Amino acid sequence: MKFKAAIIGDRFMRSDIFVEAIGMACGERVECRGTDLPWPDEPVVHGYAEKGLDGLKEYLGTPESVVEFAKGSDMLVTHLAPLNESVFAALPELKIVVVSRGGPVNVDMAAAARHGVIVANTPGRNTTAVAQFTVGAIIAETRNITRGHDCLRKGEYRNDLYRFDTVGKELQDLNFGVIGYGVIGKKFVDYMIAFGAEIFVFDPFAELLPAHRIADVKQLELNELLKKSDVVTLLCRVTADNVGMIGEDEFAAMKQGATLVNTARGPLVDYDALYAALTSGKLKGAVLDTFAVEPVPPNLPLLKLPNVTLTPHIAGASTTTAENSARLAAEEIRRWVGGEPPLSAC
Repeated sequence: MKFKAAIIGDRFMRSDIFVEAIGMACGERVECRGTDLPWPDEPVVHGYAEKGLDGLKEYLGTPESVVEFAKGSDMLVTHLAPLNESVFAALPELKIVVVSRGGPVNVDMAAAARHGVIVANTPGRNTTAVAQFTVGAIIAETRNITRGHDCLRKGEYRNDLYRFDTVGKELQDLNFGVIGYGVIGKKFVDYMIAFGAEIFVFDPFAELLPAHRIADVKQLELNELLKKSDVVTLLCRVTADNVGMIGEDEFAAMKQGATLVNTARGPLVDYDALYAALTSGKLKGAVLDTFAVEPVPPNLPLLKLPNVTLTPHIAGASTTTAENSARLAAEEIRRWVGGEPPLSAC
């Protein structure tokens, strides 16, 4: 029996990569066809209030376009397509959806359950990308790579960046506080151990790996971690319980001259309080890859500060991330075709 798979990719998670991976995993048992949405050249929808799309976020396209493309398919693989009640109702043949991201925020999970559709995702696809990016961004901020780049682009040659009171410390001389000890947090800790850094971890839902205990990584309460860390790195998921978890009180608890790094999610941080901490001199600097509102408003005060390294939510952007997603999605398809349960059911 031959099955049909509809692949709705984009210009990062390209459909042809997924078609190839599914072909490698399933052979001729699955007939694939793909199309690509224009993200990231066009922004995703972040809101929750679109009519008929209540609760969905970070999606692109319309339910009608999904139905038109996927009609007659047993399987649907996507990164950003919106899947709401109307999609599942109009696609009675659909049996499994694989979302090539860490969480199916663009899927109405209750509607999928009502229609008996399995939803799987691809956790861990960008683990190495985010962890490596975080290391690189920290070096860029603490060693004045950002400042040096900015000044030369403006025609300035800043000899003062070699002053003792301006230069930064090397990684082995810094204490790192890691908030969030999931797969990305663990990978980041691995890298910092290799650099010889002192590492503290806060995560009330996880225990240290034996190898990290042997390496003298310490698990602390949040306030203690903030007091002891030269660099505080956010690597946790955002939930209803931790929105704004780093705010005025937390900045007050941090070491004088510390650096905050957020390569996780913007809502974790009170950015007004961060601005105050950066302009008052409480913090020496910050690295921000994510923001509460994206795309970032051009008048955001943080964009004007000289002591911040800023990037447009690209920590997970690598060819390896897309290839990992395709491989993981293909394995979920192979398992379903073979009558096996999903590895990563949502």
